[in-house]
Amino acid sequence: MVDRSAVLYSFSFAPNPNWSSFFPPGNEIQQYFSDVCTKYQIGDKFQFNVEVEECRWLNDEQLWEVKICHLVPAIGDKSARHRKRVFEEHGERAIIVGRETIRTKVICSAVGGMGEPQIWPEHIPGIERFQGALFHSARWEEHDMKDKNVIVLGTGCSAAQLVPKLTQAPYHAKSVTQLMRSPPWVIPETVPARENVELNNYLLKVARKIPPFLWLLRQAVAAGNEYDFRLFGSNAWAQKERLRMETHLRDAIKKSTPEKYHDMLTPKYSVGCKRRVFGGGWFEGLRDPKVNLTTQPLTEVRERSVIIGPGRTYPDPADDRSAAPLDRQELPADMIITANGFRVLHWAHPLRIYGRHGHNLIDVMNARGGPQAYQGTAMDGFPNLFITIGPNTANGHTSILLAIENQVQYSLKFISQILAGDATLVEVKKSAEIAYTQRIQAALKDMIWTRGGCTSFYFMENGWNPTVYP
Repeated sequence: MVDRSAVLYSFSFAPNPNWSSFFPPGNEIQQYFSDVCTKYQIGDKFQFNVEVEECRWLNDEQLWEVKICHLVPAIGDKSARHRKRVFEEHGERAIIVGRETIRTKVICSAVGGMGEPQIWPEHIPGIERFQGALFHSARWEEHDMKDKNVIVLGTGCSAAQLVPKLTQAPYHAKSVTQLMRSPPWVIPETVPARENVELNNYLLKVARKIPPFLWLLRQAVAAGNEYDFRLFGSNAWAQKERLRMETHLRDAIKKSTPEKYHDMLTPKYSVGCKRRVFGGGWFEGLRDPKVNLTTQPLTEVRERSVIIGPGRTYPDPADDRSAAPLDRQELPADMIITANGFRVLHWAHPLRIYGRHGHNLIDVMNARGGPQAYQGTAMDGFPNLFITIGPNTANGHTSILLAIENQVQYSLKFISQILAGDATLVEVKKSAEIAYTQRIQAALKDMIWTRGGCTSFYFMENGWNPTVYP
């Protein structure tokens, strides 16, 4: 399920009045994209279950050479780490059925930043002994959860959506223990859930009868989301708005969650500093006696159980007012679901792109400080390469599809000239790329993501922010 309204989580040129709700389930979103492909008759332009191994610029031919692997059915849905493990254990034939080399004038990378899930935390021993099911929320596996004890790692957007549902139909888990390092700021529903659904359904019903209303609805949702950008600045007005928002969100914690979680769920950093969690019913789900939230760290995995503690990661163990436990505990575990995010800082992983001088794109970026690209779209030394959802194109307040459409339109201005024969290659100047990146990184230092007192997936260890746009 998306945590941005589907009215905005859809293409501007393909509005859909038939959403079942403002926040439809994943299969409905997937069907929407499939329907768009059918409408524009581009379904035959896709090759599925294919992995790109390498892209290399050929100076003499002024073309890109692309090496691809045709994969064993369904293996393409697995992570790169999983495919590598299968390769090491069973050989190449277990994942690859054939190879092919293609030459092309233009490459458009649409790899994105959330394709590769985070790996299992390597400092936690014993995972090789675990006898139950283990999977990442982004690589969902269907298992019988009825009367099972489930452990969930993480409290980001995905975890907040799935945890309240696991004890309900059709899953019926016996217990769900959610492990949290530190709390996110949670944006609650603006009106009660039932009234919110009724309002959303009414607006969509009007949109189905009056098509122009859907356009107006999209503009209204976009404007509302854009207003949230006020939270990210460092001026006096932004600080005042954050404090006002934080007061409202603390009240929501006290109103919506059991008292034992109040200290545990109250962040000690500024709102907007890292990705907020939007609704999803998480707070209300914490009232379910079958759901337990803890900040005791996972310290060991056994065959059918996990060990948490001693101590806790939040709030400070020295704070005696907190009801959060400190003693070591062993919890039964039939299943572990990791919802610990993605390897967003491993940009374009595992793709290898070699440009004009034979250097890997990622190595060139990192030599300059970290992932970067002019307008998030182009890199000098890599002609006719256009990136979608490139470095510094994400945001913390609205739909990424807005950035995607802008980047596609920007890229097409140059691609059309290449395809028409008016240009052989397009390449940004090195001086322009460096100047653009310096402006972006300087502006980011004055934003809440840097000044808000939190740690987040936006940053690399060296302090470089390759993720958000300022």
